[in-house]
Amino acid sequence: MYSNSLIELDRAHLVHPVASYRGHEKLGVRVLASASGATVTDASGKQLIDGFAGLWCVNAGYGHESIVEVATRQMRDLPYATAYFGLGSEPAIRLASELAERAPGNLDHVYFTLGGSDAVDSTIRFIRYYWIARGEPQRDQFISIEQGYHGSSTVGAGLTALPLFHAGFGIPFDWQHKIPSHYAYRNPVGDDPQAIIDASLAALRRKVEEIGPERVAAFYAEPIQGSGGVLVPPKGWMKAMRNLCHELGILFVADEVITGFGRTGPLFACEEDEIVPDLMTVAKGLTSGYVPMGAVFMGDHIYQTIADSAGAAAVGHGYTYSAHPVSAAVGLEVLKLYENGLLDNGRKAGARLMAGLEGLKDHPLVGDVRGRGMLAAVELVTDKEKKTPLPAAADPARRIFDRAWENGLVIRAFANGVLGYAPPLCCTDADIDAIVERTRKVLDETLADPDVRAAVRA
Repeated sequence: MYSNSLIELDRAHLVHPVASYRGHEKLGVRVLASASGATVTDASGKQLIDGFAGLWCVNAGYGHESIVEVATRQMRDLPYATAYFGLGSEPAIRLASELAERAPGNLDHVYFTLGGSDAVDSTIRFIRYYWIARGEPQRDQFISIEQGYHGSSTVGAGLTALPLFHAGFGIPFDWQHKIPSHYAYRNPVGDDPQAIIDASLAALRRKVEEIGPERVAAFYAEPIQGSGGVLVPPKGWMKAMRNLCHELGILFVADEVITGFGRTGPLFACEEDEIVPDLMTVAKGLTSGYVPMGAVFMGDHIYQTIADSAGAAAVGHGYTYSAHPVSAAVGLEVLKLYENGLLDNGRKAGARLMAGLEGLKDHPLVGDVRGRGMLAAVELVTDKEKKTPLPAAADPARRIFDRAWENGLVIRAFANGVLGYAPPLCCTDADIDAIVERTRKVLDETLADPDVRAAVRA
C-alpha cells in the first residue's frame, strides 16, 4: 500500500529527468528505500548491486556514517553561509585549498557550483570574460566532440552532442561546433591508436580554420566520453589534443564530472593523461552524491586575467548555494575516505571488473569491451564481423535495464545496445564477480529473445 501510494503520487507530480513522461506514467516508478556499500534496496525489499553508483556519482559507496556525522554536525553549527559579500565558511575554504593542492599544475582556484551542468555553464562565462579581458571579444565560438556530454542546462546541452538533448529545445546554438568522436570501435580510420589521434588532430585543425582561428574561444573534452557510451580514447589522445589547443591559442577545458575522484584510478583522470587543462569541471564524486556540489578549477592565468580586468569591480557571476558549507563539509570527508583506502580499492576492483567483462567477449552478443578503472562498457552487436547493432525493435535501453533489474543488478543501458558500468569504489571481489555473472545472465536472456535471435541468425 505504501509503495502503491508513492507510485500514484509520483505519476501525478514528480517530473523525472531524461524520461518519456507518458512512458513513465504508464510504467510507474521503482522506489529505492535504502542502501549500503554497493547494494541498494527497493521499497519491496529487493536487493540489487548498484553497478552504476547512482548516476556515476556514489563513488565512495552508500552508508558511510562518517559522512552522515560531518553533515549533521555542520547542519547544527552552520547550515548555510553565503559566499557573497566577502563572507565564507571554514569547510568551503578548506575544501577549495585541499582540492587546489591535489589538482594538476596551476589549477589553483576553485569556484563551487551545485553540480556538473552549472559548472560547465560557469566555464563558458569565465572563458568569455577572459577573452574580453584579453582584448579579443571576437573569440566567442566553442568546440566540443560528437557523442560528448557536458550537461543538460540550455548552454551546456548545446555543447553536449547527443541528439536527445537537442530535440525540441532549439539547440545547439550557432556558436557551438563539433568534431567527430575518437570512438575506436566504430572509427572510420580503424582502431589504430595513432591513426585515431591523427584524425582527431586534423579534425580540430579543420574546424578551427573553418570557424576562423581568431574566433575560437575553447575546446571541451571528457577524458572518457561517459554518456556517449563510455568511449575511451587511445592513450595519448588527451595530451595530443591539449597540446594542439595550446599551439592554436585556444583554451582547453577538461570535463571530469564523471571521471574525477577515482573513477578511472587516480583522483583526476588528467593525472593519468599527463595534462594540465586551462579549466577543469568536476561534480558527482566530489561529494560521492551524498549532497549536491560541483566545481570549476581555474588555471592561475585564467584567474589573474579576470581579476586584473575587473579590478575593484565585482565579477558578476554567482549562485546562492555556491560554496555551501554542508556540501563542503561532506566533500572534505569524502576526500579523506578516498585517500584512506578507497582509491586503492577502486584500482584493484577496477582491474577485476575489466578482467571479468573481458571474459564476456566469447558471448555471441558482445562486440566490444572497453573501459578504464571503475568505468566500463560492453557494446552488444548481432554480427561481430560487421559490428551490427541490436535491432531498434529490441528496445535495449528499456529491455536490458529491466532484465538486469530482475537479476539484481543496476547498470546503464544505452539505446544503442551499450551497457555502462560505474560501480562504487568500495566494491568487494564478490560484488565485482556478481556484476559480471549477472551481466552474463542478462546477455543469455537477451540472446533468447526472438527478435534478437533472429537478427543474430540473419
